[in-house]
This record gives sequence, structure tokens and C-alpha cells, in this order.
Amino acid sequence: MKLGLLAGNGRFPFLVLEAARSLGHDITIVAVKEEADADLEAAAATPTPVPIHRVSLGHLGTCLQILQQAGVTHAVMAGQVKHTKIFGVMPDLTFMSLLAKLTTRNTDALIGAVADVMRDRGIELIDSTVLLTPLLADAGVMTARRPTEAEAASLTFGYRMADTIAGLDIGQTIAVKQSAVVAVEAMEGTDAVIARAGELAGPGVVLVKVAKPRQDMRFDVPIVGLPTIQAMAQAGASVLSLDAGKALMFDKAAMIAAADAAGIAIVGRALPAGERA
Repeated sequence: MKLGLLAGNGRFPFLVLEAARSLGHDITIVAVKEEADADLEAAAATPTPVPIHRVSLGHLGTCLQILQQAGVTHAVMAGQVKHTKIFGVMPDLTFMSLLAKLTTRNTDALIGAVADVMRDRGIELIDSTVLLTPLLADAGVMTARRPTEAEAASLTFGYRMADTIAGLDIGQTIAVKQSAVVAVEAMEGTDAVIARAGELAGPGVVLVKVAKPRQDMRFDVPIVGLPTIQAMAQAGASVLSLDAGKALMFDKAAMIAAADAAGIAIVGRALPAGERA
């Protein structure tokens, strides 16, 4: 297919680019100027050159024009755009028109509206994990160590709390210890939550990262990686829970190996069929 890659920061765009290339897709990259890694140009250049355009956040009209001129029919969003950057956006007329129609400006509403505009222009925004399904979290315990009975009780408690904040679109991660909430994610990101939890509660913190109710897999999918385990080890956190089939694990094998070395348990929460579809 003629695929548009809408790239933010981190490794996600690189992994999607590699997977799309391996499948022979005709790729055009539109990278968020303020976010996408500088190395993305080098990755796009070899082994087969892929056109890459850097566009400022909020310049939706320019983005759509690039994709349409390239004949793109499908697009995938990959990579983080820090939520705090929302406050500094200088929107173009296309984006201003979209914002004027929104009653709320949370992530789901904003990007959902962008997806609708893209569809109107003949471009379908697709599941951001469709090219990376082997990296999705598995159901069950993925590490050598299983959670203790006390940690399992904290997970059960944590799921109720995390599902609630995710449903309110506050964040998708909470830290729990002894069935008490230690830290809640908002705009600061997962690593900051882990560090704060370690400072507040010390070793033994349990981390719960969930998908949103009716998670839209086209964007804002929960993501963890090796840095997550490194941050947990530094903070003394002992368990990480992810929603199976809904969270991406970058460097999955290395991440699990690092967790084993640090004595951290990683658990994939199995969701009932159809839940958060």
C-alpha cells in the first residue's frame, strides 16, 4: 500500500519504518518537526530511500497536502508527542477549523477529529500496532519471577484505580504499594511516575499500565521498553503489569531479560474477549 508514517519521538517510528519496508509498502514520512528524532533522516535514507518531510506540530494542512501529493491511501501514527507540547501549538487554518468544532480537547477527541479529516481526504488512519503485533504484551507472566501474593493483591487493587483514571483520560499508569495508590500519571509520562513513586514509597512499588476503555489502537497505545525496566530498577519497583494485546513492548526480549536480572516481574493482564475493542 501507499503508506504515510506520521512520526513523533522515540523508537516507534523506526520500528514501523523497518516493518513497512520489509513488507514492500511505498512509504512517505511526515515527521513532527519539534519531536521526531534527528536520526530518522538517516534511517529513511537506507537501504532504500524513503521521502521524509518535517512539519511543525499543528500544521495539519501541510501534512495532508504532502500525503495527498504522494498518493497515500493509509497512514499510521507512531511515536510520542509530549502532551505538554499541546500548549505551544501554532495551528494552521486547517487545524484551527478542526479545533473550533471540538467540545473537548483531550487526546482521543483531538486525534479522532484529525482521523476524520484524513478520511475525508481519502486517507485511512490504521491501527498503529498492525505492523508490530509480535511486540504486543502477552497474557500471563512473562518473566522468571511471578508476583508474590501481596503484589498480586496490589495488582488487583491497582487495576480498578488505573482503569478509572484511563477512562477519564487522565493517564494510563499508576504506582501502587500495599494496596495504596502512590503516584498517578498525568502529562509527565511513565518514567517520571516511576521515579516519583520510588522517592515516595521506596522499594516494592507495583506499576500498572492499562489501555483506555475502548482503546483506539490507532493512537496513544500504551508503550514500554528497556528504559521502563531501567527506571523501575533504579526506583526499586518490583512488578510491571500491562494489558495483553493492547500494550507494545519495545526490545521485548531484552526488556524481559533485564527484568529477570533485576528481579522484576512482568505480567500481561488478559482482557475478556471484546473488552476495550
